[in-house]
Parts: sequence; structure tokens; C-alpha cells
Amino acid sequence: LEEFTGIHCQFCPQGHAIAQAMKDNNPDDVFLVNVHTGGYATPAAGEPDFRTAFGQALADQSQLAGYPAGTINRENFPGSEQNGSPDGATGQGRGTWSNTGSTLLGNSSYLNMAVEADIDVQTNVMTIHVETYYTGNSPQATNKLNVYILQNNTTGPQTGGNAGNNYVHQHRLVDMPFGQWGADITSTTTGSFDDRTIAYTIPADYNGVAVELADLEVVVSVAEGNQYIVSG
Repeated sequence: LEEFTGIHCQFCPQGHAIAQAMKDNNPDDVFLVNVHTGGYATPAAGEPDFRTAFGQALADQSQLAGYPAGTINRENFPGSEQNGSPDGATGQGRGTWSNTGSTLLGNSSYLNMAVEADIDVQTNVMTIHVETYYTGNSPQATNKLNVYILQNNTTGPQTGGNAGNNYVHQHRLVDMPFGQWGADITSTTTGSFDDRTIAYTIPADYNGVAVELADLEVVVSVAEGNQYIVSG
């Protein structure tokens, strides 16, 4: 679930709670990526900047009509488009995430993924090891491997959060080492195995917001092109 959010979005805390409940109910099968983007994410003087270089393009692709919005595997669920979004959009309002998510969790996928990450605290280098195994054939000759770096437990302002400047922000997207749309996987038939290791140097901060090594999280996914996410 890629959730589009912002520190000045009044109803975003409700979206955070809905998404977290989905994760709590399915801890091994639901992965959350909170993308701070749009006008509600623009910080005022003295406020932290949680935006990234990737958020606007992800939000635009979803064809969202307001905030919070979310995409589940970047898939269109007919009739669940966010109010004001065109037919075929992947952006959904928070009220439909649980139902469409449950529907998708009942589906099979043609690949399995595994990820592990270790941090050398002396060098601040994170070694990310990702394996992707195809149990079936992809309809696309090339798929895209996406890696999201997230940071948890960051306190900051949040309109509607009833916590002032001490709202705890979770699953906050801070970087995508393979860029906006990921790295190519060019063997996508049954039995194909993609195994790669990424050495990622962790900066001291993202947009001036300090990094806490213990609060970092890694999520991976494979998509058909820039859109439909097969699994994660």
C-alpha cells in the first residue's frame, strides 16, 4: 500500500490508522510505504520536510483526487477509484483500502520475493540482498525491481493527529536506490531467479531530517513496467 500523505492533511491520520490495521492483521503479507507529497506535504518555516524526489510522480500516476489516497499494488479496482478520479485510476480513498486489499490478498502471484538487509554501523553502508524467483511466466519480458528505504518513529507535526509536533510518523519513504521506477529484471519466465546485492550508503539526514539507523526499514517489490506490482 503506497499511501499519499502530508503533515498538513487533516484526515491523513485516519488513513495511517486504517493502513496500520491492515498491516497488523496481515503482518507478513501487507507492506506500507507512506509517501509525503503534494501541497499538504509542503512544510512551513521550521517544520521538517518529509518529501522525496519520487513522491510527485508516484502520486500523479495514481490519478488521485485528494489526500489521503492510496494505491494497492498500483492496481485498478473498478468502482473503487477515489471520488473525483477517472475510471481506471489506481488511487483510492481510505474507505476502500481494507476491502480491495482483502480481495488482492486472496490472489496468487507468479513470483516470490525475499529480502534481507544489514548495516555496518562503522561505515553507514547498508547491504541489501534481494532474491526474486518466478513460479510462473510474466506477461512482460522485462519487469522492474523496486527498493524502498523507509524510516519509522520520526516525530513531527501532523494536522489532525492530536499530538501537536510529536506525532509519530511511520513507514516514511526516504529513498529509492534504484530510482523512480526500479531496475530491470530481464528473465521473467518460470524458473527464472534474480539475485542481487545493493551497497547503499546511508546519509546523515534526508532533507535535514536526521537518520536513525535503528528505525530504517526496507521494502521491495516487482512491477510490470511502472504500474502493476506483482508482489513484494
